[in-house]
Order: sequence, then C-alpha cells, then structure tokens
Amino acid sequence: MATPETTDAANRAYYDEFSRWYERERGRGYHQLIDDLEVGVTLPFARNRRVLEVGCGTGLILQRLAPHASEAVGIDLSPGMLETARSRGLTVHEASATALPFEDGRFDVVCSFKVLAHVPDIAQALREMGRVCAPGGVVLAEFYNPWSLRHLAKRLGPAGKISEGTTEAAVYTRFDSPRDIAAMVPPGLVLEGFRGVRVFTPVAAAVKVPVVGSLLRRAESLAVDSPLSRFGGFLIAVLRRV
Repeated sequence: MATPETTDAANRAYYDEFSRWYERERGRGYHQLIDDLEVGVTLPFARNRRVLEVGCGTGLILQRLAPHASEAVGIDLSPGMLETARSRGLTVHEASATALPFEDGRFDVVCSFKVLAHVPDIAQALREMGRVCAPGGVVLAEFYNPWSLRHLAKRLGPAGKISEGTTEAAVYTRFDSPRDIAAMVPPGLVLEGFRGVRVFTPVAAAVKVPVVGSLLRRAESLAVDSPLSRFGGFLIAVLRRV
C-alpha cells in the first residue's frame, strides 16, 4: 500500500521530469486561456493580501498574483519546477500539500490549481490549506470535475505526453464532482460556491481554430461565475475560513 511518503516521492519524480517540458505550450492558446481564467478568479481575493499558492509549479500563476498581493509565497514538491520559479524571483519552498511548513493562520488567501487532483490524501491537503488560512480568509481549491467535457475528452483521448518517454497516465489522478467536494469540506471551512474553468471547450486544440478560439475565450469568461460553472473541467471551490 502506498504511503504519503512514497506518493510524494513518485509525484516529485514525475514533476521533475515534467519540468523540462512544462512551459513548451504555456503562455499561449489553450493553456494561456486556463491561466487567465484562474488568475481572474483569484485576483479579487488576493489584492493587498497574503497569498500562498499550493503547488506553484514554475510560478506562472504566482508571478501574476505577486504584484497585487502584499505577500506571495509558493510551495511545490518538485525541485525542478521550483528552480524555474526561483529564476522568476519568486519566494517558494519545497514542501508537500499535505504538510505545509507554515504556522496557523499565516495567509489570507490559499489557492491551488491543477494540483489537488493528484493528491490521494485530499482530505489532509484541504485540512492543511484551511489551517494556514487566517479567519475570514479564503481557500480556492481547484478540482478535476467528472461532470465536464474535459473529463469526457480525457476518457476518450490518449494520455498527453509530459516527456519523451512518459505520459499523464503515470501520475495519480482523481476526479471529484461538486457533490463530492461539498462532502469533503473540513471543519473550519465553509463552501461559499464554485467557479468553473473550461466549461465549453471540448478539446484544447479547439482554441487554436480561427474565430472559434475567440468565441470560446468569450464564452469561458462568461461561464466562470454562472450557473454553468458546475460543469467546468476545472472546478474551483471557494471556501471561507471561519
């Protein structure tokens, strides 16, 4: 049976390998759209606040939040990812989502994108995020949603490559519905609602199609905080620390 330590080691090795390819497609097209939507959700909470990003990777999101926050800190398991984040001048630490190296109530906003889906002990990760969030603060926890076009595309399509010899199938991945998420909210956090990212985009390549890409970007922006948000491929739970 896998232990938290062996899971962390496996994830660290996977993301160290991924770090060499991670930004090959970032900064444009589909990946830029997803980053823009995630930043758009986070900024209203993060302005002039102390922000922690759990699983910051190479710092693409954190570097956009940092100029607006009073403090911006990131953690990640992967030294390879963190090397790039540090080259951007960001304050980052090597740590696990299930054992955050900070005191209680240290941050006003604790966010995590595209990370919790790869954490088997999701309950412990959520408890830790809530623990380091100050009373009245917000936890923005992003999940992979089975009620989505993205989930269907992932089931039907081949696993994406993260290096010459490895695909996304090599890492533990979970999908949690809005009902699942509501049931796992730990004590001390209250679920205020959801924001949905990638509601309409059927496959990443669709964003590259002339005209269609522009229409999808507009539609996705409108859907983030709408009744359709629950069908986002990336589902962000807005949790208030009480």
